[in-house]
Amino acid sequence: MEKGADLIIVLGGDGTINEAVNGMVHSSAALAILPGGTANVLATELGLGSRLGAAIEEIPQCVERRVAVGRLCSPKQSRYFLSMGGVGLDAKIVYDLNPTLKAWAGKAAYYLGGFGHVAQPVGQFEARINGDVYRCGFALASRVRNYGGDLEIARGASLQRDDFEVVLFEGSNPLVYLRYLVGVLAKRVQEMPGVRTARAGSIELAGDVHVQVDGEYAGRLPARFEIVPAALTLLIPPSYQ
Repeated sequence: MEKGADLIIVLGGDGTINEAVNGMVHSSAALAILPGGTANVLATELGLGSRLGAAIEEIPQCVERRVAVGRLCSPKQSRYFLSMGGVGLDAKIVYDLNPTLKAWAGKAAYYLGGFGHVAQPVGQFEARINGDVYRCGFALASRVRNYGGDLEIARGASLQRDDFEVVLFEGSNPLVYLRYLVGVLAKRVQEMPGVRTARAGSIELAGDVHVQVDGEYAGRLPARFEIVPAALTLLIPPSYQ
């Protein structure tokens, strides 16, 4: 970008895209996504699918949109993210994930890792949103509807909004989270007892649990997620809403 590039095309998963985003924020260069990696949440969200050839053909039809990004702020780092930030249970799964298992099993490694936590109490933390404080075991601050490549949790989120859709899950009993998973699969999780949804431009997080952004491990609390408006130019298919 310092040499005058006006388009960056990234072929890879969400972690690779996250690395590119952190080098592109506040530049004038546009970002185009091609599906790759373990679970390309962003490619799925944009409707680009998983077939590389079809996604390449879609790029000339895409339009430039200046979009907001999220930023993780903690005592140890400041890091941007495009899709989502997760706190608590899902970040613990990312932290514990075996890289060899991930390389062999792909997305299934996350499910296997998750079921490996069913005998462990879920660590608790506090999330302050719009002046209210909630105690929970998993919080998702999302800019996208898609989660993990196959699921939807933040069903009202959009890259074209200037906020997060925040979904909070209460409870320390790991079996409760199996019930939440059933709700996600049925696309009814936000209606379930113990689940709260809010829109916010920032979230303050306190406790001693793990954090992930765009599926990559990002340390522990305390931390804050905040929206950075109009931070990145993204190539988006015209059909994306």
